[in-house]
Amino acid sequence: MPRKKKSGAAAWTDPDDAPELTERFFDRAEIRKGEKVLRRGRPPLPNPKQAVKLRLDTDVLAAYRKTGSGWQTRINSDLRKARKLKAG
Repeated sequence: MPRKKKSGAAAWTDPDDAPELTERFFDRAEIRKGEKVLRRGRPPLPNPKQAVKLRLDTDVLAAYRKTGSGWQTRINSDLRKARKLKAG
């Protein structure tokens, strides 16, 4: 009875049979520095914003949403002004 191949990465015996190194291969590759995997994308912020559940009056929420995209940032800015906090 013939042996079944293991699922997952295909095995080859000859190094000349290695798959072609394409742009897609490099786009999906892990980047390492020693044993540490370096993450792609935006680096983490030192003081990230926190998600909270905040109950607002309907008319207040409607007024902010009507201002369009970025309304949550505008609420944050207005709260900073009201509490006289420096821009973070």
